[in-house]
Amino acid sequence: MNAELLLVLAMLLLCMGCFAANKPRTDVVALVVLAVFPLTGLLTVQQTLAGFSDPAVILIAALFVVGDGLVRTGIVYRLGDWLVRVSGNSEIRLLVLLMLSVAALGSIMSSTGVVAIFIPVVLSICARLHIAPGRLMMPLAFAALISGMQTLVATPPNMVVQSELQRQGLDGFHFFSFTPIGLVVLLLGVGYMLLARRWLNPQLEPGQTGAPRLKLSDLARNYRLKERELRLKVLPGSSLLDQQLNELALRKEFGINVVAIERQQKFRTLLLNATGNTLVEPQDILLVDLADPAMDLLPVCQQLGLEPQPLSHSYFSFHAHELGLAEVAFPPESSLPGKTIQQLAFRSQYKLNVVGLRRRGEALPGVLVDEVLQPADKLLVAGNWRDIHQLQQQSRDFLVLSLPAEVDEVTPAARKAPHALFCLALMVLLMVSGIVPNVVAALITCLLMGALRCIDLNSAYQAIHWPSLILIIGMLPFALALQQTGGIDLAVSSLLYLVGERGDYALLAALFVLTAVTGSFVSNTATAVLMAPVAVSLANSLGASPYPFAMMVALAASAAFMTPVSSPINTLVLQPGKYKFFDFVRIGTPFTLLVLLVSVLLVPLLFPLYPA
Repeated sequence: MNAELLLVLAMLLLCMGCFAANKPRTDVVALVVLAVFPLTGLLTVQQTLAGFSDPAVILIAALFVVGDGLVRTGIVYRLGDWLVRVSGNSEIRLLVLLMLSVAALGSIMSSTGVVAIFIPVVLSICARLHIAPGRLMMPLAFAALISGMQTLVATPPNMVVQSELQRQGLDGFHFFSFTPIGLVVLLLGVGYMLLARRWLNPQLEPGQTGAPRLKLSDLARNYRLKERELRLKVLPGSSLLDQQLNELALRKEFGINVVAIERQQKFRTLLLNATGNTLVEPQDILLVDLADPAMDLLPVCQQLGLEPQPLSHSYFSFHAHELGLAEVAFPPESSLPGKTIQQLAFRSQYKLNVVGLRRRGEALPGVLVDEVLQPADKLLVAGNWRDIHQLQQQSRDFLVLSLPAEVDEVTPAARKAPHALFCLALMVLLMVSGIVPNVVAALITCLLMGALRCIDLNSAYQAIHWPSLILIIGMLPFALALQQTGGIDLAVSSLLYLVGERGDYALLAALFVLTAVTGSFVSNTATAVLMAPVAVSLANSLGASPYPFAMMVALAASAAFMTPVSSPINTLVLQPGKYKFFDFVRIGTPFTLLVLLVSVLLVPLLFPLYPA
C-alpha cells in the first residue's frame, strides 16, 4: 500500500465520517473534496472537475425537472386523490395501493420528492381512519426505495453504475433491465409490510390526529358551506346560455352564487373560475353556493333550465389543487367596513367569490349580499389560488388570515396535464428504443415541457436538487483516484481472498452486503460511486461479465432499509411515523436479507455470469 493510496483512503474515511455525522452538509464536504484533490497532486484540475460534464449528472438534473413538471401539472396529486378515493376505509387496501403507487411514480421521478408529496396525504388518511401514521410511513419509505429497482432512471445510483459501465466501453443497461427483479422485490415488500405493520406503532397515541394545519374541510365546516354546496348542469335550451354571469345576476335574483364551472372537453374536465365575464355554455356544470340552503330549488331549476347533479363530497376538496378558500379580515385602516358584500364587487375586482361571513365567531346563514359589514367580520372567499395569493398583496383593505394546507398542493399548470403525460411517454419511448442517448432524451423532454408550458425556467432551476448533484460530482474523483493509486485492485483482491473460494454466488452476495452496509451510513449515491468500479474490476479479474456484478451494486444501493440515516427517504418519515432508530434496524434488516436472497438468485439468471 503506497503513500498516495493511504492519503486517498484517509480522505475517504474522513468524508464518510462527515456523512455519517451529517456535519458539515454532504454537499459542503463534496466541495471541499473538489478543492483538495488538485492541491494534493493526486488528480489534475480537469480530472477533479470532470463530473460537471458527466452525462449521468446531467441526466439526473434533467429528471428532477421532469418530475417537477408532473407535480406542477397535478398528475402526482391526482394519483394521491385516486388513492384516497379507492382505498375507502380499508387499511390493507390502502397499504397495498400506496406502495404500488409510490413505486410506480418513483420509477420515473425523484423518490424523495414522491415521499415528500405523499406524507401529508397519508397523514390525512390516517386521521380519517383513526390509525397511527407509523403503520403506513415505513411502507411508504420502503416502496420509495424499491422504486429505485424498477427502471434505469429511477434513482441516481442506477445512473452512476450505468456511467461506470459506459466508461469501460460497455453498452450498459437498458431502461427496463431492472424491472423484473424490481417487481419481485416490490411484491415481496408489499407482503412483508402487511405482516410487519403490526409492529409499527399499532396504537394511536392520545392527541395524535395527523396534520395539524387548517384544511379546506375545516374552513368549509366553520362557515357551514357543506349544506349550501350544489352542482347544477346547464341543459340545452337553458336561458343562461351564451350570457355572462354578471348579466344574469343569479345571486341577486335567485340566491345562487356561481363559484366555478366544470366544462367537459374531449379528454378531461376543465375547471373555470367564475368571473363576471364568464360565458355559460351547454353541458356546463355550475358549482354553486346557495344563499339559503332551505330554498325550494325545483322551480328555479325549471325556470333556468338547470338539473341538480350528484355531490358525494365537497367540490372544494375535489378541486383542491385549483380551487381554493381563504379567510379574510379587515385591518384597522380598511375602508370597507360599512359597505355591503354586493358593494365590494369581489368577483369583478378580485376574481373571487365571497362564500361565507362570520360575525362574533358564528357563521351567518348563507351569504347575505346586502349585509352591512362590520370591522370585526371575517369573510370566506373562494376562487383560483393565484387570485387568492394576489389578494394577499391588498394589505390596505384586506388581511388574509388563513390559507389551508392544500395551498402546498397548488398545481399552476393543471391544464397541461395531458401535455406532461405526452412528454413523459415520449421520454420513456426514446430511452427504451435507444434512438438517442438517455441524457439527450431527458433534455428533449425538458425542452418540450417548457415549450408546452408544463414548466417555466424559474421552477425548472428550483426543481433541481443541487446538493445531490454536487455530492455526486464531489465523489466521482474518488473513483478515479482509487483506480490510479491501486485502491480498486486492493478491494478486489481482498474480496477474492475472503470469499473467492466459495464461488461466484458468494462473491455476488459479498458485494451486495458490502454495498448495503456502507450505504446504511453513507449516501447510497456516494456508495454507488465507490463500489461500481470495484464491481467492474472484480468481474474483469474473474473473466466474467460485468453486468451481474454492476447490477448487484445498483440493487444494494437502493436497499437502504436498515437505518433512518441511510437515505433522505427514511429521514423524511422518521418524525411523522414517530419511529426510533431501532425500528428501522428490526424491520429493515430482515427485508434487506430477503432482497439479498432474491438478487443472488435472479441476477445470474437474467445476466449470465459467463455468457456463451
